[in-house]
Amino acid sequence: MRSRYSAFVVGDADYLLRTWHPSTRPASLELDPAVRWFRLDVLDRRGGGLLDDEGEVEFAAHYRMPPPTAGAKATASHQHERSRFARADGRWRYVDAV
Repeated sequence: MRSRYSAFVVGDADYLLRTWHPSTRPASLELDPAVRWFRLDVLDRRGGGLLDDEGEVEFAAHYRMPPPTAGAKATASHQHERSRFARADGRWRYVDAV
């Protein structure tokens, strides 16, 4: 979860695709370079332990968008999601949001 958030922060779409579960992975991914991610709050976790094959993470990822016009303020918002993860090839992969 945290490594995928970090990939959003640095704009690493290739890493995001590599860590996506094969059953739900899109063919491509385009990130908005104007979005500035600045904080991740992990709110809850279910499963995902050492012996588990599935897990869920609820989080809020905070970001800023640039101002729409000169002199305006940047817009801050967040994405609140519960994500499902599953092991594939011995590694955790993002499946989808529930």
